[in-house]
Amino acid sequence: MTDCIFCRIARGEIPTNKVAESADAFAFRDVNPQAPVHVLVIPKTHVASFAQAEPALVGAVMHLAAEVARLEGVEETGYRTVLNTGAHAGQTVHHLHAHVLGGRDFHWPPG
Repeated sequence: MTDCIFCRIARGEIPTNKVAESADAFAFRDVNPQAPVHVLVIPKTHVASFAQAEPALVGAVMHLAAEVARLEGVEETGYRTVLNTGAHAGQTVHHLHAHVLGGRDFHWPPG
């Protein structure tokens, strides 16, 4: 999909604040952070959501998410990784992405 905003970010067409990158995934700071650490991790190829993703691609995204937590200094104190799937779950960009949130206390249940 050529007009997807996250595809355009992954291709370098839209500038962003890059945090980390792997062969298959790209991580950048959320423009509307909900925590002191709020990084999005996306696959470089377009997949609409977690429901359509192949296991290896999900693994690549989650592996980079763990690396982001280490780089951002929240690996030891704790962080939350969120995958919203579908409109009712709050997915607003239909390109698989994981939110890595940390740097503050989180409560359960969320939302």
